[in-house]
Amino acid sequence: MTRPGRTPLRYARLTWFLGGVSLRRLVAYRTDFLLGGVGFLLRVGVQVLLIGSIFQLVPTVGGWSLDKVLFLLGFALLPRGLDRLFTDYLWVVAWQLIRSGDFYRHLIRPVNPLFSVLSERFFWPDALGELLVGFALLGYAGRRLGLDVDAEMVLVGAGLVLCGTLIYTGIKLIFASIAFWTITSQPAMHAANQLSEFAAFPLEIYPGVLRSVLTWVLPFAFTAYIPVEFLLGGDGRLVWLTPLVAAGALCVGYGTWSMGIRRYEMTGS
Repeated sequence: MTRPGRTPLRYARLTWFLGGVSLRRLVAYRTDFLLGGVGFLLRVGVQVLLIGSIFQLVPTVGGWSLDKVLFLLGFALLPRGLDRLFTDYLWVVAWQLIRSGDFYRHLIRPVNPLFSVLSERFFWPDALGELLVGFALLGYAGRRLGLDVDAEMVLVGAGLVLCGTLIYTGIKLIFASIAFWTITSQPAMHAANQLSEFAAFPLEIYPGVLRSVLTWVLPFAFTAYIPVEFLLGGDGRLVWLTPLVAAGALCVGYGTWSMGIRRYEMTGS
């Protein structure tokens, strides 16, 4: 039996080893990596072109300049990319793992079932692209905004990115876990993922109902909009709730996952 004090170290070693396996897979399947990277760059390129086209017509959107919106878009890619780097195999749970009956394999392995599922693959190509483009946009827009970046701002920003990552993971866990009751939950998970795209733009451009949903129901606003508003010197009243929202999302997500495992019955293929 593994002693409790050694469990985190054991999982850290497993993550290191399996992360290396995933990186070797990226090298072995270069075409997959290139297709994923090109597809992502096209998507972000269209977003940037759309933003640029809008600002050709108006000087500001909801009080946000072009450089601020690009900074917001770059920041939004960081927690999203970090989450996808390690947890995108949850899409397979929502899509087919419960329906095919293959989920039982993760219940008989000598590790936590959630870790077993996630460790099927780390370092997804799209996620690496999101991180690279996110840092590039932050650097470009930050210089144009004349941000005075010091160690405190870097630490606070890194903490907010980590909280945003946990919010993404918690929400993704909730929607993936629905498959334990419905066999597949990919449509619901896809809808939530589409909604998260709204967090990359100023909330002022959306109607009040949508702003409330993005802030208090599926709190994607805490992954980018609220942190960036604080970092750029705007209204920071809600930013202090970010760690609480992250902890809450993760608890609800893992709780839903645990309840789903307890009621899981193999369906067969």
